[in-house]
Amino acid sequence: MKIGKQDKKEGLIRVTPENLEDLWHLERILAPGDKVEAVSWRSFKASETAQAEKKKITVLLSLEKIEFARHANRLRLMGKIISGTPVEFVQAGSYHTIDAEPHFPLSIYKDWKSHQLSRLKQAMAETKRPLVHVLVLDEREALLASLRGYGVNYEWELERSGSKRDEAKRQAEAASQFYGELLSRLQRIEGSNKIILAGPGFAPNNFSKFARERDAKLSARFVVEHCTYADRTGVNELLKKGVLSRVAADERVALELQTMEEFKTLIAKNSDKACYGLKNVKNAVEASAASKVLVLDELLRNRHDVEEIVEQAEAMKIPLMIFSHESEGGRELAGIGGLAAFLRFALQ
Repeated sequence: MKIGKQDKKEGLIRVTPENLEDLWHLERILAPGDKVEAVSWRSFKASETAQAEKKKITVLLSLEKIEFARHANRLRLMGKIISGTPVEFVQAGSYHTIDAEPHFPLSIYKDWKSHQLSRLKQAMAETKRPLVHVLVLDEREALLASLRGYGVNYEWELERSGSKRDEAKRQAEAASQFYGELLSRLQRIEGSNKIILAGPGFAPNNFSKFARERDAKLSARFVVEHCTYADRTGVNELLKKGVLSRVAADERVALELQTMEEFKTLIAKNSDKACYGLKNVKNAVEASAASKVLVLDELLRNRHDVEEIVEQAEAMKIPLMIFSHESEGGRELAGIGGLAAFLRFALQ
């Protein structure tokens, strides 16, 4: 995310999203009633019988609906036109949709909350952070996943040809072809610094050795780990064990899941060092008992009472962790109401 012109008096911040994660952050920040100005296209007919033409416009919208279309690689911003140019192609009060994409500048006018500004800073930091890929594999199948700001993206699966009943020579040939195809696919990955290899048995080490003999530069980026399964369960296992957090530093998805594991452990022990639910967390913040507040991003957009608790926590310098509703950790937090806190001392 690039941050451009800012005007506190007008509530203006000009941003340029640089990737899909940035669009996701903006979807979490924007809300109905905010104003967005951007270049867009609008159909225009010179007469009733004329064919419609697409005209380039600059338009200011009052937002009514925000929709993150991940698979279309865009953020759809829908609302009423306030103003725009050229004026002959823009009708104030009519509806329009801005399709925001990476490298598409937007001017946002809103009453900025501190947690929203923090999210912008987070997006700027994530732009510089290398994307982490995870290849889980055994001797017969493999799955590639990438760790992104909005969660885990499963990219492809590969299954080895042949049967366990094949003779040794044919099995060796099939294994070599399998590893060769894996290596070829990994060589086409862009933007990844580290690639985690994990799985049961000797497969991760065997493939690492195979790759090292053929592409030393790529294999130098490998981090070999262990997990029980070569599928999505294995990826989640790595997340929960903190493996991805170690490799990707403070990567959000891994951090969220690890934090929820710590929280669930305290709850399972009936510890007085954790609480959840609106009333309990509100009391914890007001009593200065909270050491960290966990909140689901969707609640911040839709619940004024939750936003008040978060603002009070920030004013008291209590650390805040906003969870993505699309991540595994976010879904676990949603299961207990979307609001929780670690405590410094027990509530009375």
